[in-house]
Amino acid sequence: MKKLFTLVLTLVFLSCLTASERQRLLVLTDIGGDPDDQMSLVRLLTYANHIDIEGLVATPPGGATRPVNPQYLHSKVGAYGKVRDNLELHEPGFPSEAYLKERIASGLPLGDMEAVGEGKDSEGSELLIDAVDRDDPRPLWVAVWGGPNVLAQALWKVRETRSSEELAAFVSKLRVYAISDQDNSGPWIRKEFPELFYIVTPGVNAGGGFHHATWIAIGGDRFHGRFGGADFDLVSNEWLDRHVRSHGPLGEVYPEWKFMMEGDTPSFFNLINNGLSVPERPDWGGWGGRYELYTPKTEKWFLEPETRPIWTNVQDEVLGNDGEWHTTNHATIWRWREAYQNDFAARMDWTIKPYEEANHPPIVQLDIPNYIKAKQGERIDLSAVSSYDPDGDALSYRWFCYEEPGTRRMSNARTGDKHDIHGFDGPEAWLEVKTSRVMPPGTGTMHIILAVTDHGSPRLTRYQRVIIDVVE
Repeated sequence: MKKLFTLVLTLVFLSCLTASERQRLLVLTDIGGDPDDQMSLVRLLTYANHIDIEGLVATPPGGATRPVNPQYLHSKVGAYGKVRDNLELHEPGFPSEAYLKERIASGLPLGDMEAVGEGKDSEGSELLIDAVDRDDPRPLWVAVWGGPNVLAQALWKVRETRSSEELAAFVSKLRVYAISDQDNSGPWIRKEFPELFYIVTPGVNAGGGFHHATWIAIGGDRFHGRFGGADFDLVSNEWLDRHVRSHGPLGEVYPEWKFMMEGDTPSFFNLINNGLSVPERPDWGGWGGRYELYTPKTEKWFLEPETRPIWTNVQDEVLGNDGEWHTTNHATIWRWREAYQNDFAARMDWTIKPYEEANHPPIVQLDIPNYIKAKQGERIDLSAVSSYDPDGDALSYRWFCYEEPGTRRMSNARTGDKHDIHGFDGPEAWLEVKTSRVMPPGTGTMHIILAVTDHGSPRLTRYQRVIIDVVE
């Protein structure tokens, strides 16, 4: 009876994730080329109750004139339809197969800027315009998994057919996360629409652009990424065989990776409601990485110099599984790898298992405000005693200072600790706002992250963020 009561409470809690709180997403994908797009789409569909998917648009692979492949979108959504009802047993809000198929469209089979201009409208560009124009106060996130010329055409048409005020309103509702530059329409968009919110590591793979990209850290340790610190076993084909491909109709359509796992997944990771990410603040970090707003210097793999600030590469300092500290932009993603891979494994379990045989994430509830003003020397008490697990599993706690998003630096150079948090591994903890030796007079923000992990299988983690604003 106690477990049933907990389940009811959890479902009520999750049902509070209303449409106004979910993020809106339209995907532009060159699916049908590298299999990673198909892999990312499978993962996205398992989170379709966290994100309002408003479009899945097939674009041509590569920069040349090539056919588009919407059939891959239909096949993956068809497989999702076979498991949708089982997913709904575990969390509410999964859309129907029919709903998603109504939102599948195609761009033109033209690469680069050949697909932009008079007479170049497509069902994909029209779907994007209609989504932005919908009477909905939420922004539309556009995840660009290939070339963005469908977005370029939509912007071109709106600029040609509307007033400057209407164009500005249209642009203000867009949020773009592009997986590098896979044709030359990306730099054109950024130059022509300087107010557009745009997350990207600029550049193409020729010349090594992908090696330097933040998103590559989703799984590219040994091919594109060439970095250390992360657990490669968690993104291997062997791990995916055990936890994904062997799991029913949706797992069956998850292909083996050719170069690396799911290069496009970071584009929607920060839209998932896991308590960590704040989509409008890429500089605060999350499963999809961390980015800051500035104009990057030109690198040899750029198609052309950047002319405006964009959300782009920054570094986190993270202790790797090799016992060494790593300070890289890649670390802003791989630091969360165990959590996001376990989460995917659990959701694939949900596609085939009844509720009682699967694990579900803990419900993390703070007993303190998310925003606290403090002064140097003040003690801050932290509490999340109200947190619980819907399956009745034991919980582990970890409070830590995520230093990089904050404006107040407090590193301990000897230990690498970001801040001394007493009782960091319990539901109640505390810290003293110490005098800063780095940025006198020691004012600024500190981001305290609480990660709560259950003891089910696989172990699942959810978060809360507390911002301490240190004032004089």
